[in-house]
Amino acid sequence: MADVQRRPLLRHLRGAPTTYVRHLRRGKPVHEGVGVSFWFRPLSAVISEVPVDDRELPLLFHARTADYQDVSVQATVTYRIEQPELAARRLDFAISPETGAWRSAPLDQVATMLTESAQQHALTLAAGMALRDAITAGPVALRDAVSAGLAGDARLADTGITIVGVRVVAVRPEADVERALQTPAREEVQQEADRATYERRALAVERERAIAENEMQNQIELAQREERLVARRGQNARRRAEEDAAAAWVAAQAAAEREKLAAATQAENRRELGAAEAEANAAHLAVYRDMDPAILLALAADTLAQRLPEIGQLNLTPDLLTGALARLAPPRDDAPPAPRARTGQAAPRGRA
Repeated sequence: MADVQRRPLLRHLRGAPTTYVRHLRRGKPVHEGVGVSFWFRPLSAVISEVPVDDRELPLLFHARTADYQDVSVQATVTYRIEQPELAARRLDFAISPETGAWRSAPLDQVATMLTESAQQHALTLAAGMALRDAITAGPVALRDAVSAGLAGDARLADTGITIVGVRVVAVRPEADVERALQTPAREEVQQEADRATYERRALAVERERAIAENEMQNQIELAQREERLVARRGQNARRRAEEDAAAAWVAAQAAAEREKLAAATQAENRRELGAAEAEANAAHLAVYRDMDPAILLALAADTLAQRLPEIGQLNLTPDLLTGALARLAPPRDDAPPAPRARTGQAAPRGRA
């Protein structure tokens, strides 16, 4: 919108770099061009303002396919008023000299004209396409058809409007039809997901089986090693027992040899001792052989007394004392023989 400044009896208009302004006075152009500024009288001036920048028009309309299915088309048309002087003559772009606003809605007329023309070409093309073709190949085909149709529209050319570009964003069927069309794809995707799940489970089972086999193989290997260990321990135990038995046999032989040697030594010692004792006894007897019998008797009595047990009481009879005293005295030829002592004869008791 142009910027209009008010002064007494005069107005000043300042245009924009994207708008074409045309000032008529008495039916003749006084000022025209893009980005112009000028003074004018409000009572005699007729001013038109035409935008020359690129503008986008969003479109949303319904079409019917060859199989009688309703689809919605979402598109965008980019246009530009290439010849604003023609547009100013064909459409009402007049502005108020007081405010600078359009007196009518010229851009709405342009939008209606473009929408109806684009819909006509899109509906014509969609009527000859099946639903699946319209959904899959429809955006490109509709874009080309609308672009060609708008570019060849004589009314747009006479108005000075140029089509910069057409974009078809989406071609969508009704919600229930779209869900029905999506069902096979969803089922296929679900089947792929199930297949992936089954394959993953099968792979997991295979891995578990491999792990179980590996564990079993490890257990077998451990059992074999344990068996070899037990056999080795048994061999070691047998070898240890054999070595112990051999050592015991050697020890027994050594003990037997020692005992045999000790017995031989002891026998030799005894023989030597017996010989020594025999020689001593022979020497002792040789000493006693020429000794007086009375002395021998006294020695025998002494030896007997040393070997007899302790005597608490001793009974002596007169006959025994007489005989003993007689033996101690020197022998006489005319003396009678002394009587012998009798054991167990009653006699007066006395203390020894």
